Amino acid sequence: MSTKKALMLSVLIPVGLALALPAAAMGPGGRGGENERPAFTELDADGNGQLTLEEMLAHREARFAEADTDGDGNLSRDEMIAAAMGRVEESIDRRMERFDDNEDGLLSANELDDMRPRGPSPERVFGRMDADGDGVVTAEEFETATANMMQRRGGMGGQGRHGGGEGHGWRWGQPDNG
Repeated sequence: MSTKKALMLSVLIPVGLALALPAAAMGPGGRGGENERPAFTELDADGNGQLTLEEMLAHREARFAEADTDGDGNLSRDEMIAAAMGRVEESIDRRMERFDDNEDGLLSANELDDMRPRGPSPERVFGRMDADGDGVVTAEEFETATANMMQRRGGMGGQGRHGGGEGHGWRWGQPDNG
């Protein structure tokens, strides 16, 4: 591997991890935060195995009320950040429990690799971004690959505005054909 290619990979792999880790922390399909889909049992308040519109609306109102810590009927920036950080902390705790194989309270590079969403390896992502195959990714190639991925994923990093569908890993450049 050339020095130039190694340098480019040393830059792009952290970028890939920066993109992949939040998705991994969110769970299947990259859902999380405001778009996180609650479990059926959370919504089915009376436990009868059926959801009503009232149960769904009640869940939404309860989530809002939980975030509205000052009870003024509005969410401030600080309240939204606090609610999001609480969800992030819960997600990280679940991930630590699931992937910290040696239970040392730390995630090694190998344990983090286990957390990576299924999909193409960083090398494959790099290959897809390198449209002309010259071993380097230009800013134009990077922007094109990012735009292609966003278009296939329905906009801002997900299937449509509210999550939708199951995730299928990162799709840079062309479809993943294995």
